[in-house]
Amino acid sequence: MKQRFSSLDVKVIAHELSTSLVSLRVSNIYDLSSKILLFKFAKPEVKKQLIIDSGFRCHLTEFARTTAAAPSVFVQKLRKVLKTRRVTAISQIGTDRIIEFQFSDGQYRLYLEFFAGGNVILTDNELKILTLLRNVPEGEGQEPQRPGLTYSLENRQNYGGVPALTKERVRDALQTTIRKAEASAAAGKKIKKKSGDELRRGLATTITELPPILVDHAMRVTGFDSTVQPSLVLENDGLLDHLLKSLEEARKIVHEVTSADSCKGYILAKTKPGAELAPSEGTDGDRQPKDNLLYDDFHPFLPRQFEEDSSYTVLPFDNFNKMVDEFFSSIEGQKLESRLNEREAAAKRKLDATKADHAKRIEGLQAVQQLNVRKAGAIEANVERVQEAMDAVNGLIQQGMDWEDIGKLVDRERKRGNPVAAIIGLPLKLHENTITVLLSEAAEEDDELEYDASDTDSVSSDDSGYAGTEASARKAPEKRLSIDIDLGLSPFANARAYYDERKMAAVKEQKTLLQSENALKNAEQKIAAELKKGLKQEKPVLQPIRRQQWFEKFLWFISSDGYLVLGGKDAQQNEMLYRRYLKKGDVYVHADLHGAPSVVIKNSPSTPDAPIPPSTLSQAGSLAVCASSAWDSKAGMGAWWVNADQVSKSAPTGEFLGTGSFMVRGKKNFLPPAQLILGLGLMFKISEESKAKHVKHRLYDLPESIPSKQSPTIHSGGAGSTVGEEVTAENAESDSEDSDVDFEEDAEQKENPLQPTCQQGERDEFSERDEENPPTKGISRLTISEELPTPSTAESTGARKGEAGDEQNESEAATEAGSAPLTTSHSPAPEQSGRSTPQTQKKGQQPKRGQRGKAKKIAAKYKDQDEEDRAAIEELIGAAAGKQKAEAEAKAKAEREAQRAAALERRRAQHQRQQRETAEHEEVRKMMLEEGIETLDPEEAANLTPLDALVGSPLPGDEILEAIAVCAPYSALARCKYKVKIQPGAQKKGKAVKEVLDAWKAASTKKGVVDEKSEDKEKMWPREVELFKALKPEEVVNVVPVGKLRLMLTGGGGGGGSGGGGDAKGKGGSRGGGGGRGKKR
Repeated sequence: MKQRFSSLDVKVIAHELSTSLVSLRVSNIYDLSSKILLFKFAKPEVKKQLIIDSGFRCHLTEFARTTAAAPSVFVQKLRKVLKTRRVTAISQIGTDRIIEFQFSDGQYRLYLEFFAGGNVILTDNELKILTLLRNVPEGEGQEPQRPGLTYSLENRQNYGGVPALTKERVRDALQTTIRKAEASAAAGKKIKKKSGDELRRGLATTITELPPILVDHAMRVTGFDSTVQPSLVLENDGLLDHLLKSLEEARKIVHEVTSADSCKGYILAKTKPGAELAPSEGTDGDRQPKDNLLYDDFHPFLPRQFEEDSSYTVLPFDNFNKMVDEFFSSIEGQKLESRLNEREAAAKRKLDATKADHAKRIEGLQAVQQLNVRKAGAIEANVERVQEAMDAVNGLIQQGMDWEDIGKLVDRERKRGNPVAAIIGLPLKLHENTITVLLSEAAEEDDELEYDASDTDSVSSDDSGYAGTEASARKAPEKRLSIDIDLGLSPFANARAYYDERKMAAVKEQKTLLQSENALKNAEQKIAAELKKGLKQEKPVLQPIRRQQWFEKFLWFISSDGYLVLGGKDAQQNEMLYRRYLKKGDVYVHADLHGAPSVVIKNSPSTPDAPIPPSTLSQAGSLAVCASSAWDSKAGMGAWWVNADQVSKSAPTGEFLGTGSFMVRGKKNFLPPAQLILGLGLMFKISEESKAKHVKHRLYDLPESIPSKQSPTIHSGGAGSTVGEEVTAENAESDSEDSDVDFEEDAEQKENPLQPTCQQGERDEFSERDEENPPTKGISRLTISEELPTPSTAESTGARKGEAGDEQNESEAATEAGSAPLTTSHSPAPEQSGRSTPQTQKKGQQPKRGQRGKAKKIAAKYKDQDEEDRAAIEELIGAAAGKQKAEAEAKAKAEREAQRAAALERRRAQHQRQQRETAEHEEVRKMMLEEGIETLDPEEAANLTPLDALVGSPLPGDEILEAIAVCAPYSALARCKYKVKIQPGAQKKGKAVKEVLDAWKAASTKKGVVDEKSEDKEKMWPREVELFKALKPEEVVNVVPVGKLRLMLTGGGGGGGSGGGGDAKGKGGSRGGGGGRGKKR
């Protein structure tokens, strides 16, 4: 099996990596093992992962891998230097197996070596080694490598360029090959080579740019005999020309392979022993049945020698990188899977051995009971014989005969045919005051004529009295039991003793059964814990990297009516939802709570005028409330919704709306208070062929089935007929510290949050009053003052502070939820007149008495003093320093004032420019809403297709592609097979998500929970188990919009509420082992 790159593989992979990775930045670097690294590259909308196995391989991967818990020292140094650096060039060093990565136009270089032990070396622009994976000592033909030394490139293969392929070069290569062979023969070295392989091997070591497999392929293509000896080729010019032609063909193949952006790849696989496979020619490698194949080799071209070999199956790929990833990832996945299966099999064997041991103990106790009953019955059936044997032995003992002599006497009498001695077994146990008698059972005495003597399996005597030897069993003509008789008791007392032993064994059996159940449970728990601990140490099976859908970057769910509902996670996402995804016919949902996100219900693009069902509106409102501060305060409140054309970014004159803040004009449609209940569930993406089986109640399929009376009448508010002007800010609960969107009600209003801000009657009065006096009458009199006038309302105060640069107050002003129209003050500010009055009085003041004469004396005294004399005198008396300091302070103050004025002017100009851009955007958006024009890119428009591929419960026969976690109001997850109820609580969401995933995984291991045929919809299916086992907790945590919660798990692990076995009741094993209505955790 091929394990490392050849020089041609390195050339091809470097060429493809240069096409794929140049211009991307390093986002992070990870350890997979001591010699395998994972580089992540990214730029907007593009993400790549590069696997580097030092000395073996380097390729992009489409499979997710588990990284080390903490980075190694080498990875830390790489992160410190290369993180966020842009890749500017990737190339091969000459024709050697070395790839060079250049970062930041060669400021840093990373060298990957794929020969010998391999290495990963980081250098600066002068090739000084900064860090490396392993230090290399100095050796034969190898320069030392350690930090601080210079990395040498001069001694690499063909670093200065590949020499031309000429006849002289080929002749020199052949002569070198002959000399090496002669030197090896003279030294007595035995070189393991195939017969006729000398020419190909010799060319591989002399013409280094061509690997041996390529030379062999070129020889077969051109018809050259590769078994010819190098000396014969050197002597024959015709063979030399033919060989030169073959090598030129090999150079041509190399040029063709690297001329395109991507190169084809071919995997050579063998069929597993015992597996039959009929490969379909001309199909892509991904579609081949890989379960019965063993990958053996890969090349960027199809070698002729393997093409003609029927034992190999060729799997073609359009991309060499993809082919290498499939080759190594498949082998790696098989190793991981085999290790996991081995651990599970070992745990199962251990548990089976424990169960077998307990079963053996119970069987032994039952056998003892049965044997004691048989012995007691045999004694009762042969009372006279037992009594005669006891009397005979007791009589001999009373006569004082030696115990050994008694045994010999019994043996002699048995041989003579004495019936009493015939039933006494030897040896005697007189030291225990017992003898062994051989008795037949009562039933056997009656039926002894009906049974053949060959069927007997009598038990002969031994020390225990419960088993006989095989020889004695063959000698016994009938089935007899070996029974120990106490000489001090009567036969009936001996039978009673055996009955007592049977009772004791029965009691012991009951105790053993009870203890066995507990012991088995403890053993199962212990083995399961050991298995879980062992599986954690093993890496999980490789899974393909799932590409996220476009809507997964938002809060999202699909309502019970089939509508896509989106919510922003922060102010930037709120802005994105408004600008890119809020279209004609959509509904905007929000709640007057701190942290409530902007929620958009996407309507059908084909029928934008169709009303949204009330259940979808209620679920969207629940998401807006649950994702706000109401979740932590546990105070459920109602949300409201408006039409898409009622939301805009055009603020009143003189005001500015920050990121994530919008104007809402017209009537708000308030929803009932929402329950603070969410659900975490799984949705499955099915293939296009499986979508036809799902006839669901989706708006895209049945828009006419939704009656218009299900939704309240949507009041559209235009620019000329507005009912009121209200400003709302849409805030999402975000971890970022720069989230400056806040509600003014939280800071100023101290009312009960459970009470509405305005009664319905008051709203109606305000609506009627506004309709009688539309605000458009006074618009012509509004002007923008150059100075900052004193505002007369809370809204205008926030707007003026926003012009001064206070973004917090901008957001507070923009989120004011009152319905009063905004007003602007026109009277001049009193501070301005107050400042001008003292200046006027100062100019007209008369000098005090005596000041005029004093001024005349000073003027006469210094009339002959010029400026130079005055400056010298002031410097002499120390007055110049104070003057200079005052002038410097005045100058600095003037500069600060100028900078402040310039900054204010720039901010004012920026706000005005943003207002103009917003106004232009709003005009265009209004026109597009009226005409129904889409502004999305073609790719985004293609993604906004019906979401029929996402289902909550797959049907039998569906091809399940992916599992996607979703957090939504619990009522929206009614059709989801796997779901868990979430309520406000104190548990962190990260721990809760792990608990849910562990509960599903644990439920899948129980007996009867998984339906291997994938037909019972109430049970887990193997594909579903495989997908949710591959889910990472880190990905699922990002879906949950709340921080603290409480899980409502069902009592049984396999129930529908949490174990994925059907409905929420979880009735018994048919639904996956669930039991009970549910309990709190």
